[in-house]
Amino acid sequence: MKLKINVDGKLYEVDVEVSEPDQPQPGYYGPGIHARVPAAAPVAAPPLPQTGGEKVADESKVCRSPFAGTVSSISAQAGQSIQVNDTLLVLEAMKMETVITAPIAGKVAKINVSAGDAVQQGQVLVEFE
Repeated sequence: MKLKINVDGKLYEVDVEVSEPDQPQPGYYGPGIHARVPAAAPVAAPPLPQTGGEKVADESKVCRSPFAGTVSSISAQAGQSIQVNDTLLVLEAMKMETVITAPIAGKVAKINVSAGDAVQQGQVLVEFE
């Protein structure tokens, strides 16, 4: 089999003896070479597990923790009117801070955590009226 190989801008034509059947082998694919990977059926992302365990009557009226972490600070207060994307609190996980914002406009009914609390993924952080 003849191959053309580009080394430092110089093109070389080489003869290669194939001793194995044509099977795709894992390895490095250089720049400009694209490996063909068989297409897989699309897979829907699984829903976030709600390990917090709280059952609520109306899921649209709560803000749950997207991951396990520690509450760094709380910006909202019970009774406060909020708009979509207003900052509610800040969670820290793996030395990174994530701002948790309001998913809906309305009024804060209850804040279920305090600064410094450890929270689980899916735990209810804030309830809305």
